[in-house]
Formats: sequence, C-alpha cells, structure tokens
Amino acid sequence: MSDYDLIVLGSGPGGYVAAIRAAQLGLKVAIVERENLGGICLNWGCIPTKALLRSAEIYHYMQHAGDYGLTAANISADIDAVVKRSRGVAKQLNQGVTHLMKKNKITIHMGDGKLTAANTLTVTKDGKSEELTAKNIILATGARARDLPFAPADGKRIWTYRHAMVPPEMPKKLLVIGSGAIGIEFASFYNDMGAEVTVVEMLDRIVPVEDADVSTFLEKALTKQGMTIMTGAGVEELKANATGVSAKIKGKDGKVVASEFTHCIVAIGIVPNTENIGLEALGVEMDRGFLKTDPMCRTNLPGLWAIGDITAPPWLAHKASHEGVIAAEAIAGGHPHAMDPKNIPGCTYCHPQVASVGLTEAKAKEAGYDVKVGNFPFLGNGKAIALGEAEGFIKTVFDAKTGELLGAHMVGAEVTELIQGYTIGKTAELVEADFMHTVFPHPTLSEMMHESVLGAYGKMLHM
Repeated sequence: MSDYDLIVLGSGPGGYVAAIRAAQLGLKVAIVERENLGGICLNWGCIPTKALLRSAEIYHYMQHAGDYGLTAANISADIDAVVKRSRGVAKQLNQGVTHLMKKNKITIHMGDGKLTAANTLTVTKDGKSEELTAKNIILATGARARDLPFAPADGKRIWTYRHAMVPPEMPKKLLVIGSGAIGIEFASFYNDMGAEVTVVEMLDRIVPVEDADVSTFLEKALTKQGMTIMTGAGVEELKANATGVSAKIKGKDGKVVASEFTHCIVAIGIVPNTENIGLEALGVEMDRGFLKTDPMCRTNLPGLWAIGDITAPPWLAHKASHEGVIAAEAIAGGHPHAMDPKNIPGCTYCHPQVASVGLTEAKAKEAGYDVKVGNFPFLGNGKAIALGEAEGFIKTVFDAKTGELLGAHMVGAEVTELIQGYTIGKTAELVEADFMHTVFPHPTLSEMMHESVLGAYGKMLHM
C-alpha cells in the first residue's frame, strides 16, 4: 500500500498537467495510466493528427508550386511514410511526458485503476494488483470514439479516428460520417492526399457548433476542393465486405441512395471512459455517463475530483489541461479562478482552418443581446495575398450596449494561431476600444483581427 497526497487516474493532457502542477505545489503525487503516457491526445489524437495534416498541407503546396513561381516535378505521396512520421512525433512527445514525470518526482503506476473505496485506488496489471491511497484522487480517464450501433468499427473498412491514423491502406473512395472537428480534419487530410471524399452530416450544416457564416464558407471551400458534402442526411445502413463498404444514405430530400466506398470513418461523438472504475458503487453523481462537477472540478464525493472529457463539454484538450491546474491548485489549498466555458477557444485544423471563441451571432441574439458585427475578408489583407492564402474571413460579435466582445469566428490560413488574441481579450473582459487602440504589426494576418473590430463600428480601413 502506498500513500499519496494526490493520485491522478489517466495521463492525458488533463491528467499529466494536473500531476505536474500538484507536484510543483509540494504534493506527493502518483499517476496511473493503462496504456501510454500522454493519453489519447498526445498518442492518438491532437498531436499526431496535426503531423498528418502538416504532411498533407505540404503535399498540397507541392502540387500548386506553379502558383508561387516554382516547379516541382514527379510529386507523389507515400502514406506509409506519412504515418511513420506521425507516429514518430507521438513517440517523441510520449518520451517528453515521461521525462516531465521524473523531473517532478511523480510516481508512475502502469495498469488499470479502479476506485475500491473512498480515497483508495486499486491498480491491476498482468493479473497483479496493488492498492494506492491518497487524500485526493483526480479522475482524468478521457473518452473514446462512439460507434454506430448497427456497424461497429472493424479497423479494416470501418474506422474510428484511431484506425484512420494508421490506415492499413490509402482509401480511394472515403465516406466520413460526422462533420465535427475530427470528421472534417480527416476528410481534409485524405482529400488532400488524393482520396475521393464524401462527408455525411445529419444536421443542416457542417461544423455545426461554429457560426453559421463559417459553416457556409467552409462547405463551399471543401466542395471546391472536390469533396461531396451531404447535410441533413443520415446513414441508414453500413456494411463492410472484403473490398469495401456499402452504405444506404438518406438525403435531405428523404430519398435513400445506395453507394459504395472503399473505407468509412465514423466520427459521431465520444463516449466517456467512466465504466468499470468504481463510480457506481461509491455513488458518484453522473449525467448520461459524464461526471457532475463544481467550478473547482469537485465531484459530490469528498476528495474525488474529475476533469476533461469525462465531465461537461466542451471536450477539448486545452480545457482538460486548464481544469487540471484548477483542481491541483484547489487541492493544494489555493484559490484558483473558475473557468468560463465562453472563454474556451475551439480549433479545427482542416484546410482552410477554423477557429472560434465565445458566442456565435445567432447565440448572442438568442441570449437577448443587441449586437454589432464586424466581418473582414482575407482578400483585403496584404500578408494573406502574399502568402497565396486569400481565402477566408474574420468575424467579431460585440454587445452594442457595453462594447463587450461576445464572440470571434475565423476561417482561413493560420486562424488557429490567431484566435488566442481574442481569447485573451475575452478573458480580460476587454471592450471594442481596447482592440481598436491596440497597434497591430504590418504586414501580418493579425491585422484582420483589428479590421474586423473596426468594421463592427463602421471604421474599417482596408475594405
């Protein structure tokens, strides 16, 4: 039996960050992981997918070298080499997390963890068990992909995101079910790599959590790239065979059409990893499988905390990491600030990229705000034109009465890097004058952020 101040179950971006912060604050910390340090995000999600997308981006630029006055001949893509690079990136970062655990004197216990009593966690590996105790336990077990109930993923023809990251072969004709961030990113990757891609979304627009203007623009851009986008549609039947996948798709017109694909990616949401870890026996409160927590990440059981994808949305890695810091500081006796979900940015790394923070224009109006809206196109920005990336726009939504920034929504090159400027502004509760009086460097893409704010108040300069 080992006694700790804190045990963290799960070593994803929420768990390992919580462990590090707690150790920095002087606590004796252990972390329990059943598979790979770094969790899904680092090993099978956020990071390696960006490595794949980077390869696809470079391949895209090579194919369009002539647009930049360059010549590139005999261009080809090796999917195995692309995947190998991606796995190498994941391995490097996994080793980095291992180093951070050692540096911060955090004890690592590999195996399956289960709460067996209050403040007690039993870790089992290879048939052997050990009992760990702690004053506090943070649950950070994450989530997994949701399967279609009538066609579970087989890893051969029907894939989840995990299978799509290490494909047994390059798909020729790919069906992607679901147009959230995961679905659209893989659709973008495989489209750039040469697959014929069809995206099916049951709602009336793709990336449905984004602002409607962003959804409309992105659908047009992806269609222009050669994708087939079907919104208001659903897959009623999906069957895999030795050579591909047959699907019956019901379109928005109500007609069902049979189609054939070589592969299918299912990206219809997540399932929290809350089963078989002892929650029911201890009476931990849950809502549809997700744990209920207070603003400091406490559950209803004293000494038990929960962060990340097993709690309320948004289900994002950076949200989990920030929650990990909040929980660790609260456990150590500090007084951290609660996190406001409206100040959490979201990013989708397709081509073009999508990024947003705060309320959409529609949600702001639904909430009763009288809004001022600015919209500035990439086509009006010198840096975007010089980069050959004049596709996209930046939209800002302000409270007309107070000047508060309610939301910002972007689509275009590198917007996933730009969004943090608005995120800082929202967190600091800046108003329109603060953005207007800020000097933005020239020539940069960030100037569009300034112009969008100016546009909301009729002061736009370059359009």
